[in-house]
This record gives sequence, C-alpha cells and structure tokens, in this order.
Amino acid sequence: MRTHSFLTVLLWSCVFYVIHMTPSQKRTNKHSHSERITGLSETEGKTLHRTKRGWMWNQFFLLEEYTGPDTQYVGKLHTDQDKGDGNLKYILTGDGAGSLFIIDENTGDIHAAKKLDREEKSLYVLRAKAIDRKTGRQVEPESEFIIKIHDINDNEPKFTKDMYTASIPEMSGVGTSVIQVTATDADDANYGNSAKVVYSILQGQPYFSVDPETGIIKTALPDMSRENREQYQVVIQAKDMGGQMGGLSGTTTVNITLTDVNDNPPRFPQSTYQFSSPESAPPGTPLGRIKANDPDVGENAEIEYSISNGDGSDMFDIITDKDTQEGIITVKKPLDFESKVLYTLKVEATNTHPDPRFLQLGPFKDTALVKISIEDIDEPPVFSRPWYLIEVDEDAKEGSIIGHVVAQDPDIAKNAIKYSVDRHTDLDRIFNIYSGNGSLFISKPLDREETPWHNITVIATEINNPKQSSQIPVFIRILDINDHAPEFANYYETFVCENARAGQLIQTVSAIDKDQPPRGHKFFFELVPEFAVHPNFSVVDNKDNTAGIMTRRNGYSRSKTSTYLLPIIIFDNDYPIQSSTGTLTIRVCACDSRGNMQSCSAEALLLPAGLSTGALVAILLCIIILLVLVVLFTALKRQRKKEPLIISKDDVRDNIVTYNDEGGGEEDTQAFDIGTLRNPEAREESKMRRDVIPETIFQIRRTAPLWENIDVQDFIRRRLKENDSDPAAPPYDSLATYAYEGNDSIANSLSSLESLTTEGNQDYDYLSDWGPRFKKLADMYGGEDSD
Repeated sequence: MRTHSFLTVLLWSCVFYVIHMTPSQKRTNKHSHSERITGLSETEGKTLHRTKRGWMWNQFFLLEEYTGPDTQYVGKLHTDQDKGDGNLKYILTGDGAGSLFIIDENTGDIHAAKKLDREEKSLYVLRAKAIDRKTGRQVEPESEFIIKIHDINDNEPKFTKDMYTASIPEMSGVGTSVIQVTATDADDANYGNSAKVVYSILQGQPYFSVDPETGIIKTALPDMSRENREQYQVVIQAKDMGGQMGGLSGTTTVNITLTDVNDNPPRFPQSTYQFSSPESAPPGTPLGRIKANDPDVGENAEIEYSISNGDGSDMFDIITDKDTQEGIITVKKPLDFESKVLYTLKVEATNTHPDPRFLQLGPFKDTALVKISIEDIDEPPVFSRPWYLIEVDEDAKEGSIIGHVVAQDPDIAKNAIKYSVDRHTDLDRIFNIYSGNGSLFISKPLDREETPWHNITVIATEINNPKQSSQIPVFIRILDINDHAPEFANYYETFVCENARAGQLIQTVSAIDKDQPPRGHKFFFELVPEFAVHPNFSVVDNKDNTAGIMTRRNGYSRSKTSTYLLPIIIFDNDYPIQSSTGTLTIRVCACDSRGNMQSCSAEALLLPAGLSTGALVAILLCIIILLVLVVLFTALKRQRKKEPLIISKDDVRDNIVTYNDEGGGEEDTQAFDIGTLRNPEAREESKMRRDVIPETIFQIRRTAPLWENIDVQDFIRRRLKENDSDPAAPPYDSLATYAYEGNDSIANSLSSLESLTTEGNQDYDYLSDWGPRFKKLADMYGGEDSD
C-alpha cells in the first residue's frame, strides 16, 4: 500500500505537457495558460506554437475502513510555480474537504482524516487550486479530481426477508421448486469476490435442497405425505467470497407447509351398523348416523353417502351432513312391523373431489352394511282409502244407506273398531253411521239447492283402546233431482199503449230454475189452456229460454179495461217435467207518438188538467197538519181549566189517610175523647183543616156554636147541609167521615176488656144462635168444660 501511495505522489509531482487534440480530455489551465495551436499553411507560411501546462489531475484510489495509527495519506498537490519559498498556498474544496480530507496548504499533501466506508459513499469529487499568498492571485487555475474508495469485504450477505413462508402440495416429485430466497451483499461486486454470494442449506435435509447460485429451494425426497408430517423448517445460508473460507455469511428461515391433496379414500371404521325404528316413525325421521374417516382435509375430505343395494333401499334414505361429513339414515316410507321386521342396507361413502393423479391407488370409496330392525307398537286404525267420495240423490229417503267406510287395526291383535261421525263437521246431524260396520245413512232430508256438498269426518276408534283412533274425510255430493218448477226470472211491470198496433212486442220474459240439469236449462212458454187463444195478447216462444208478449189487436182503452192478466205456463225439459204458471199483469197506458208511457192510471182521466197527483198529495198533507194543530191547542186550553185548586200531599180528595191508633176499648177514655164529637165548640176552636195546606185560598168557615148536649146525628146532618149549601165549598167531591156507634146497641160491646171486671163466668151459649159464621167462636167459649 505504501508503494502505491509513493507512486501516486510521484506521478502527480511531475509536470506534463499535453497538446489538446480532442475535447474529451480533461484540462486544468483554461484561462491563464490557454493553449495556442499554430499551424503552417502552404499559402500563409505561419509557424505553430504550444503553451506549457502547469499541472493535471486524474483520480486517486483509497482503501476503505483504514484502521492504522496515522491518518491515511492520499496524495500531493504540486505546481512548477512552487519555488519552495512558501509563497504559494494550496486550497482544497469539494466533497468532504476540510472534514474527511485535509490538505497541507504549504506542501499540498492530502490526508484522509477519518475512516471511510465505501458502502456509504464510493466516490468523492474535489477541486484544488494554488494561489499567491502575497497577491492572492491564482498561479494555477482550479482543477477537479476524484478520490475513489477501494472496497474491502466488510459486509455479510443479507436476505430480503428474515423469514420466508412457502407451501407445496404433498406427494410432489423430487426437484419440485418450493420458493426462491435472495441475499444481497453491500460490497463492490466489481472488485474481487466480496459480493459473490453462494447459498447452502443448513437445516431441512434430506427433505429439501437449495441451488447454490439462484437460491431456489426444491424438494429432495419423493412422496412426502401431509398426513405424516405437515410442517417443515429449513435454514438457508448465504456466504460471500464465493463460499470460500474467510467469507462472511448470513442465514434465513423458510417455513414450508405441505398442502393436502386427495390421496386417501374414505374408510368406515366398522363393517356393520345396527339401528332400530318404531313402525310409527313418519317419513323423514332420522334413525342414526354413520361416518367414514378420511385423513384428508377441506374439500378433499368431503364425502357423499348413498344406498347402493339392500332390501330397504326403497324404505330408507341417507343424506350427508356437510358440517360433520356424516351420513344420516332416515325413514323414506311408512314402516309396518306386520309386513317386515328387518331391513338390510349397503351404504357407500365416496369422495366428491377425487384427484386423477391418484386414481391408480384404488377406488376412492368404501362400503358398510346397515341393519335396521322394526319395533312393533299399538297403531291406530287404518282406513282403506285416504278419503271417500259418495254421491247421493237429493230425494233419498231418511234412513237410506249412502255408502260405507272401512278401517282395520293394522296390529297383529286385530282389535275391533267402532265408527262415529265428528259432529263438529255435521252440526245439523244430517248424516249418521252404524258404529259396527261403517255404513253411512241419512238422518234428515237433503236439499241440493240449499247445500250441494257435505264434508264430514268419520272417526274409527279401537274398542279396547279408545286412545287409538284415526279419522278420514268423507265428501258427499248431492245429485240434483228435477224437483223445482221454473218461474219468471224477474217481476215484470208490463204496459201496453192505447195506440198500440197488432203484432207489437210489448215485453220479453225469461225464466230461472233452481235445479241444475246436466245438459243445461231449456224452458218452454205458452198460454194456459183456458186462454190458448187470447183475443188481446199472444205468447211467442223464442226457443232461447225467453218468450215475447205480442199484441193481437189495434188500440186499447183505459176507460174500459185498465189492466189485463195474462197467465203463462213455463215448462222445463228435465225428468220429471216441472211446470209453473206465472201471471203477467199488463196495464193500459197513455203513450206519446213514440211509444213512451205518460200515464197508466184510469183515475187520471177525471182529474183537472192543471193539477197533478203530487200537488193533490201536498194539499192533503197541509190540511192534516192544520187539523192536528187545532186539536192540540184545544187540549192544552182544557188542561189549564182543570188545574186543581189545592195542591198538597195531604189532599183528601184522592188520598186515604190511615191512623194506626188502636184504642183500649170503651173503658179507655184517655186514648180518644169522644166528647169532641159531642161538643161542637171544641171543634170550632180548630184554626184550620188538616186536609188543606196553610196557604190555601179558602178561609175556615165559622159556624154557630152548638149546645153541649146536642145529638151527634143532628150534628152530622147539619154539617152535611152546611156543606151542600155553602157557596165557598170546593167544587169537587169531598169525603168527610163521622163515626158514631149510637145508643142502645143490640150487640152491646164485644170488647174482652170488660170481661175481666165481671165477677162470675160469662155465658156464651147465645153464640150458637148467631149462625154458622160464629160456630168456631161458640165452640171455643160455649160449654161448661171449655178452658
């Protein structure tokens, strides 16, 4: 190295004289020492001169990563203008000048101040010039030169990824490419072998290998199975210096996964499976699951199950559960223990995505035997049909048998069965059934026109086990019988104009029939035999279930005949033939010249020309309203005159006043003072009547005082006379009650209170003489032995 530096300094210390021939050469004296080229021509005879150059630069070379104790010497700048007296000053500028590269301004020696790294920067461009210290003038023009850093092997190869992930199908052949790894070296590939990388495998043999130059990893063993081993980890080394000793190296890890291929067929873990099912299991009922094992994964492990053979292939089915890859055996048709108790199935499991490359290994399917035993249960009765249709004429008699239903116990026991009708489907109880044999009969008359169809349900029940029952729909169609006569389709309001002419159509009539004959309706119209030749009208059958009413003469008079009755017979064509007579009422009306009706009433001829029927009705209503108002006014006026003078709840005119005061008999003088009746003056002291309210407009009448010993009868007579002759008395009936027993009563007193004062026993024998009404009383008190 020192020899090289010496040569460099020696080279750049020399002064070169170069004749500038091409513009591609680098020159440094472009200004002060411009080169002059002089040539001698044949005509001019001029002389060629050349200028001497002061200095010239090429590139320097410098090793990277210098680790010596001193600074690394790069080279020396020198000009022939330097006399060695120190008058010249060398200046260095450009990349790293002053920091990486320093120059001795007196001698022009250049040194590298720091350790350089080619991988960071491999080329430095600098400029140098020499100036006169005293004048500051450049003695040499500025010159550019290059310092190139030589590479050393100081970088190991590095992979683009710290870890690679790759996959390859299992069972791949030897040499199948897996993945390519790439390592780069930061050293200079153009200088030595520092950047020449060689690949090798450190881990993963003997399964994989790597190409030393390209880094492509390949399989090294044939038929690697994922089921045996799925994951592999391979370590690859990249070494520079062409893999020689002393080279630097780097490593990376490659994780390789073997992906699945369909190289394994499904296999049943056992050859025979046993299941059982009750005979009542409905179609679709799952009975059990079977599964064939397949070591593959994903779609390569998808299995399709099917029944390939066996006596139960029609009775059972198998479906595939896509989630669990199991085969589910289900019931396909209704089972019957009495018919068959054991079924055998041959079930096949097949891969749905076989790989053609491995078909030579054998069929990718497997089979197993499935045995299914049927269990007996007590089943409900079974009808011979799923439904019954019965047709019956609507004129069928009550009690007639219209059809039969048949059901039987499917069990071996063959229990007896009874039949019944579900009354929810026959609320009117029109039909019934014999419980023993299932014969349906009619209980009420039928009417197709009212109900053409009857849908009932028949129930069959085991007698020994009523819980076991089944039901069946029975559709009963009522067949039509021609039992209704045709009749007019509408009510016709027919009129004929007074000015009608003979042969004029005045009405078209049609008919309807409640029956429905299979060939459709066909009606015939004609006059009744009594009016076969009617002088006024005729009936023309149109042969389309309609008939026309025609006039037979010219002109009709309302004043003579305002209404004509035309009886028409309507026949049908079914068996038995039904007919009816319909009477058509034809009114005679006044019409205009166009035949439009104006008036049909005969009374209209007598009415004034200026008054219509509506006007007469309005006038009549007004008269009735006036009469009603007059009657109401008179009634109200009378009601005011009859208003009572005394309004009181104590009014004795219509009231009965009851006093519940029981006296103590004739001896009780404290309860009621009869002297009040005997003393008129005591009554005169009363201020007002009890039966009149205090506000009454009548004044209390004062009467002349009577003597104390006056007779009560005379008193009552006088009072009656006063009331009759008094003009101030109320003008209505008044009830005044005066009670007086009088003197010398034949019966004397009947009070039992006086009997206590009698010293001896009373004699009641006289009670027997009073008659049968007092017989009970005579028996109680008569006789000496009475208690």
